[in-house]
Amino acid sequence: MSQSPSPALPVGKFVELEDGLRVHYHEAGAGLPVVFVHGSGPGASGYSNFKGNFPLWAESGFRTIVPDTIGFGHSSKPEDVDYTLAFLTDALLRFTQAIGLERFVLVGNSLGGAMCIRLALDHPELVAGLILMAPGGLEEREVYMGLRGIRTMMKSVLDPAGFSLESMRKIFSLQLHDPSVLQEQTLHERLEVALTQPRKVFTSLAVPHLAPELPNLAVPSLTFWGTGDQFCPISGATAIAMNCRNARVMTITECGHWVMVEHPRLFNDVSLQFLRELA
Repeated sequence: MSQSPSPALPVGKFVELEDGLRVHYHEAGAGLPVVFVHGSGPGASGYSNFKGNFPLWAESGFRTIVPDTIGFGHSSKPEDVDYTLAFLTDALLRFTQAIGLERFVLVGNSLGGAMCIRLALDHPELVAGLILMAPGGLEEREVYMGLRGIRTMMKSVLDPAGFSLESMRKIFSLQLHDPSVLQEQTLHERLEVALTQPRKVFTSLAVPHLAPELPNLAVPSLTFWGTGDQFCPISGATAIAMNCRNARVMTITECGHWVMVEHPRLFNDVSLQFLRELA
């Protein structure tokens, strides 16, 4: 197996929650707090998902906070829990409390987007706005399991041989409309983390169907969705546009699951304008 270049995944700060779980995060800038919440792919971390976004947002006048979800990145990876949406969202809420946030914007893609929706539904008084990229939980589980990207990811997760650089390449090439955009450094960052993750992180992951609750989502929201997404079907964009109040939805051609990676300038510019309106 190829050796990761050094350093692979950079280390930022840590905060300990009441139950002893530790959350790792990066932080930059000052101003309205913006919390970035990454997705669930093997080896995911806040840094590898958002390294092309949060530094610019920090320079633009916002306090950017980029945690690793429990089970991912450099955060704790307990083997004796089920990684349900409720468990992960509660840990995210307790993280924001532990670092003293009172009101903030949430930015989330895929699983992270579902976590952001859940937290905003349960605690709208805390959430000033939502920026979502193809959030999960907007179709029934069977729809997701029929998607090529999800099938490929689960095949790698369940492979007795474990993860390799090539299996990671197969998964994350499907995240993109143009696989040439995928950086080797990102693959090494992901593999380094994936090799430390308990299989239960993936096998117990459960996201309930959130679409019926969308009419209750009242916080201002901005959603991006690539038309070539092979992990979260674009029908979710219509569900948000038709059911949410105070929502803007942008669909993007020649784009897969990672809008913020494939079209960083578009994503950054539109998101920063949205944030300026909230600030």
